[in-house]
Amino acid sequence: MSSHKNNILEVHNLVHNYGETTALRGLSFSMDAGEIFGLLGPNGGGKTTLFRILSTLLQPDAGNATIANYCVSRESEGVRRQIGVVFQSPSLDLQLTVRENMRHQGHLYGIRGSELESRIDEMLEQVGVRNREHELVRNLSGGLQRRIDLAKGLMHRPSLVLLDEPTTGLDPGARLDLWNYLERARAEDGLSILITTHLMEDAERCDRLLFLDQGQAVALDSPDALREGLGGDVVTIQAPNLGSLAADIQEKFGQASERIDGTLRIRRPGGPRFVPELFEAFPGRIEAVSVGKPTLEDVFIQKTGHRLWDRDSS
Repeated sequence: MSSHKNNILEVHNLVHNYGETTALRGLSFSMDAGEIFGLLGPNGGGKTTLFRILSTLLQPDAGNATIANYCVSRESEGVRRQIGVVFQSPSLDLQLTVRENMRHQGHLYGIRGSELESRIDEMLEQVGVRNREHELVRNLSGGLQRRIDLAKGLMHRPSLVLLDEPTTGLDPGARLDLWNYLERARAEDGLSILITTHLMEDAERCDRLLFLDQGQAVALDSPDALREGLGGDVVTIQAPNLGSLAADIQEKFGQASERIDGTLRIRRPGGPRFVPELFEAFPGRIEAVSVGKPTLEDVFIQKTGHRLWDRDSS
């Protein structure tokens, strides 16, 4: 992958192992400046390992990555000035007030005096917690702590922010506020945003999505293009004996199906017209049928053969 001046992030053949377990196996992709780029995958898919490498906390076993032309392995100091990181578990000091947390973050980046105080005012205003600035962080809800964590990560005006499951634990209102803020920061400040998520509604808001499974990229495109690539409708069948039904559908209609979560899934154009044909061909053998347009979840299933959260326990 050649270097491109508009790429804020380039990842080349990243490999990382934990003992016998391979977390990343030759992962490559690039991200444009000003892009909202999503990594979608199950727990254990490699998202967190990638984040740890990009935030200079972990050295890859092979391959490399550059952020704003700084190499994450060799120029970690430069990388850290370019990025803001908000991990899934908050990095807040619960014994300090909101404003004290922000002050310490500013000091880490050499921001002091009146510039620091006005930057804190601005960031707390942006995430809607200015009125809570003198409260101890431990007394605030998880949603408010998440916002303060975000404000901290953006305090030094990074060019790229890494957000690990940013909306987990937020109520719908707080989630919307967060996205409104991110989209505004991108529009006004040119912020580039890389998020990991397993939530489809977050994934829908990304310009492009990379599906990550078992440490490998399995698909990369815009949400619309990924869905359109599937074609047709998704017909989901509930029936007592899926195995024999799948074989008979294959024989009668030449139609392949996938068994997912105790249902048969079929992708074909004209799904609604296919439903009565199914009931007619197999009277008494089908309990229920639903038809829908392909979702990102359907794309993930087609690319990997399993659901997004199948592996969450692994």
